Amino acid sequence: MSTPGPADNDGRTWWLRTVLGWTVLLAMFALLTATVLVPAVAGAERFTVLTGSMRPTYPPGTLVVVRPTEVDGLAIGTPITYQLESGRPDVVTHRIISVRHNAKGDISFLTQGDANDKPDPKPVRTEQIRGQVWYSIPYLGYVNNWLSGQKRAVTVAAVIVVLIGYALFNLVRDIQVRRKG
Repeated sequence: MSTPGPADNDGRTWWLRTVLGWTVLLAMFALLTATVLVPAVAGAERFTVLTGSMRPTYPPGTLVVVRPTEVDGLAIGTPITYQLESGRPDVVTHRIISVRHNAKGDISFLTQGDANDKPDPKPVRTEQIRGQVWYSIPYLGYVNNWLSGQKRAVTVAAVIVVLIGYALFNLVRDIQVRRKG
C-alpha cells in the first residue's frame, strides 16, 4: 500500500487500497480463527464431506467442525459424524432420523443422508459417535484434505507470520505517514 501521491491527489486510490487490504487481512484472520483456533480451543474436530449424501446442506468439499456431545443431547434431526466401524478412522456425517432403546437400555441411532432415499443399513452405536456438527464452511474441506500432517503445521505457521507481518507493515507505514504529515 502506498501513501497518497501526485497521481491520486484526493487519496481515493490510497483509501480504497487500504480498506481492501484490511478487509482481506481480517477475512483471512476470521477464516483461520474459524478453522483452526476455535476447534482447537473447543476440543472439536474438522472433517471433509467427500460425497453428495448430505446435499444440499453439506455438499462435497464442505468442512464440517464437529464437537463432542453427550449422547443424551442428540435428537432426531441432528447431524452427527460417526465411525463406520468402531475404532476405525473412516467416518460419515449423516442426520439422525430415529433414536432406539433396547431392552438393556442401550441407545442407538438410525441415520440417513439428506440426499439419500433410504436410511443407513446399520444403526449407530454410542461408541461410534465422534460428535455433532457444530458449524460448516463450504469448499474449505478441499483445502483441509490437501493440508495434512506436517504440511498443515508449516502452512498455518507461514500464514500467521505473513498476516502479522502485513499488519505490522501497515502499522509502521501509517505511523511514518502521520509523522511526516
